[in-house]
Amino acid sequence: MPAVLGQRLIVLAAIALLAAIAAAAIVEQLDSDEGAAALTSAPAPAGWNIAFAGSRGATGDAQRTTCGQVLAPASLGVTHPVLPCRTKVILRSGDTQVLTEVIDNALVEPGRQLEVTEALADMLAIEGTVELEWRFATSGSS
Repeated sequence: MPAVLGQRLIVLAAIALLAAIAAAAIVEQLDSDEGAAALTSAPAPAGWNIAFAGSRGATGDAQRTTCGQVLAPASLGVTHPVLPCRTKVILRSGDTQVLTEVIDNALVEPGRQLEVTEALADMLAIEGTVELEWRFATSGSS
């Protein structure tokens, strides 16, 4: 019986050694391919999206967004609950298009999909909650 136990321990130790060697080889291979297999992003969709949007209202005294920006009455930007901070987007209302960026991720009013600063709402002639067209900005967007 002790001989069988000893043989099992030797087999288990050999398996553990092989697994450690294989893991070290995989890590070394990943390190050598570090720059070659970087994550890439898919191109942004070219079409317009529709969202329920409205003004986030007047800014408070030194109001800070979840993206770390301090809002002023003249601030231009959009709040989107999912898009990362500083994502460039184009907003369109009628014939007016504005290039802006995500400045906040916390919506003020329920029922909206995005919100714009009061100054941007004035530029786009938005009153209340409206359907607003938006798309990701890409190089060469107009």
